Amino acid sequence: MPVLDPRTLIAMAGVMSLLMALVLGLMRRSYPPSIRGLGMWAMAPLLWVLSTALFSARGMVHDMLGIVGANSLLLMGALFQLAGTRRFLGQPVAWVPWATLFALTVGAMTVLTLSYPDYLLRVGVFTVSIACVYGSLLVFLLRRGDQSFPIRLVEAVLVLHLLVLAGRLYTLSTGQGGSDLLDRNAIQTLYISAYVLTTLMLPLGNVLMATDRLRAELEHLATHDPLLPVLNRRAFLQACEHELSRQRRTGRPPALILMDLDHFKAVNDTHGHQHGDAVLRHVVTRLQTVLRRTDVLARYGGEEFALLLPETPTDDACLLSQRLHNSLAQGHPLDCRMSMGATAWRGETDSLDAMLSRADAALYRAKAAGRNQTCTD
Repeated sequence: MPVLDPRTLIAMAGVMSLLMALVLGLMRRSYPPSIRGLGMWAMAPLLWVLSTALFSARGMVHDMLGIVGANSLLLMGALFQLAGTRRFLGQPVAWVPWATLFALTVGAMTVLTLSYPDYLLRVGVFTVSIACVYGSLLVFLLRRGDQSFPIRLVEAVLVLHLLVLAGRLYTLSTGQGGSDLLDRNAIQTLYISAYVLTTLMLPLGNVLMATDRLRAELEHLATHDPLLPVLNRRAFLQACEHELSRQRRTGRPPALILMDLDHFKAVNDTHGHQHGDAVLRHVVTRLQTVLRRTDVLARYGGEEFALLLPETPTDDACLLSQRLHNSLAQGHPLDCRMSMGATAWRGETDSLDAMLSRADAALYRAKAAGRNQTCTD
């Protein structure tokens, strides 16, 4: 069976790494700063490009570059892959132990290359070191329990590569490891092919992870208020339509409350918009301490909020509104008094527009009656 030239495989890895480094580098420049780790991810394939160049030049450059330098860059790229992934997922990197591992590996390979040349032992040291890096990355991802396709893809690539590394250690222990990386045999071809696959698939997984995160952020921006951790008006209306469709199957009608901060314009005019924003944030915090997980809160416009209460009759909605009033009156000097108008679904002929109209009319009655109270319709 013909065996591919190792130099050809290494050159393929270099080309693919260069392309992925360019893609990740461009993503780092164009993606929002909230998507972290892209710079480190871009560094990993860039280091692998340099590594493949030194591997390919083996025999034409000093062994300190062709062997020690090439493997050091390969290991460093794996460390940047680990660091970038942890940073992307919001976790710190313990640099001291990894820097220690890197220094010990480079030192051992230098000795086993220049002072006491031993190919099998040198390969074993490097294989164990890079297996530690990829094993740590795999354990980190598995512990997070993320089920998304990009994470699963990276996990699968890591498992495959770790199996190849385990196989390589086995061949070394049985004397089948060959005498040089560039030997043209099936074992070296398998190992280098796995390396080529890893240098392509890990950065590809990074691209998919970042793209998935960007999509999630854009979806969040499209459905949530830019200032407050609540839905915007459009998303709220969609949630209401979904709930009305659901209740037609369950027979458990929802309630709707429209809420408006009393004299909020005077707060802005007197204390400034920053103070007004602080009031809005405080209001949302206080409201959320009372609401159930199934309740849907949204900023309906300006200082007006809307609240969807699934499976809630009018009387229960009024009780909840009183708890909301009590919560707003506690624990803060900000002026957070609020008028509310509540209504509930009235049957098959009722509609969302009608519910909103009734709640709005009830809200105006609450304001006309002296504010800081709830009226129903």
